Amino acid sequence: MTERSPTFKVRARGPYACFTRPEFKTERVSYEVMTPSAARGLLEAVLWKPAIRWCVERIHVLAPIRFEAVRRNEVATKAALSDAVDHYFADDDRQQRNTLLLKGVDYVIEAHFELTARAGAEDTLRKFSEMFQRRLAKGQCFHAAYLGCREFVARVEPAPERWEVPESVRERRELGLILQDLQFGVDGSAKPFFFRAVISGGAVEVPLVRP
Repeated sequence: MTERSPTFKVRARGPYACFTRPEFKTERVSYEVMTPSAARGLLEAVLWKPAIRWCVERIHVLAPIRFEAVRRNEVATKAALSDAVDHYFADDDRQQRNTLLLKGVDYVIEAHFELTARAGAEDTLRKFSEMFQRRLAKGQCFHAAYLGCREFVARVEPAPERWEVPESVRERRELGLILQDLQFGVDGSAKPFFFRAVISGGAVEVPLVRP
């Protein structure tokens, strides 16, 4: 049986978020709720180690789901390594694109971590649990935590003992297929996993998928 930590409850909120649906190629359109992969990214921003793997259990929605349409400047292509030599200028490659993003988001993430095959003899659940709780309480991150897109910075903190669920998200509702996570192969390829998400009582239950 895989060793796992206790379940942690982490609050993540911010003025804007965009968890991009993959079926929209040119214009960005956000899912209605945070994706499990985005939630994992927030947790890894606080604590990432090769010896552990984060598993998201459920996502609680603490704010009404509200959308806002904006126009953003984005580059049309990805910069290649040769661009550093050829003097790539982003201003010459910019395009204005529409984005349908989420406004005023607030979540509580329930998750635990498991030890991986890369864990050493000195790597224990207690060691990483205490490290995570200490870093979370102090607001420490390895890199800036964000809500889907890097410009939408997240405030990450311990979850309150109690919270209120908005009336608009209490009823059971089908959200359709949502990206759960990506499994990366040794060749650098990425295999996406989706699940049929349902929000009920303000929470989305996430099935466990191990690579």
